[in-house]
Amino acid sequence: MKGVGGAPVGETEWSVSGQHTSWTDLPLTEHGEEQAKSLAPLLSSRTFSLALTSPLGRARRTAELGGVLGALPCDDLREWDYGGYEGVTTADIHRTRPDWCLWTDGVPPGPPGHPGESPAEVGRRADRVLARLAEALPDGDVVLVAHAHFLRVLTARRLGLPPAEGRLFQLATGTMSRLSTEHGRPVIAEWNVRA
Repeated sequence: MKGVGGAPVGETEWSVSGQHTSWTDLPLTEHGEEQAKSLAPLLSSRTFSLALTSPLGRARRTAELGGVLGALPCDDLREWDYGGYEGVTTADIHRTRPDWCLWTDGVPPGPPGHPGESPAEVGRRADRVLARLAEALPDGDVVLVAHAHFLRVLTARRLGLPPAEGRLFQLATGTMSRLSTEHGRPVIAEWNVRA
């Protein structure tokens, strides 16, 4: 049963503090590096027809330490552009917007080059990745090393759900999840697996 394996990047300083982190390319913490290394038993023994990673350093480092060698950078795998909420925690946002929800409200524009993204815009990127994966899946499993919010949207889209339904799939740093099929229909085969 061929499938799509996904691993969110390991822990960074901002993932610990709860700050939204998209284009700010923080390094993995020491614990984040250990999380990435712990993925090796789950990933390094498998053969993939395609391995893709977000172009950001923290994702490439997670792939490297997790034993995913030769992963190709894919710009569509970058994290949700949080625009004006980059580096801001949800608690801080709720001080001025108590009902704000990333999954339905999106984000305000940020600095030049970072206009922010709506759930639909992230969903379109996820759909492009899924189209690329559909070409590789007949040849074997594929693996993605990317970012939690993006992978949650990709999961929703793979299951035929709107992008905002990614809110239903909590995803922890330094874990592996796998999407597959059952009777020809997309399913979640494994979720938040640790070695």
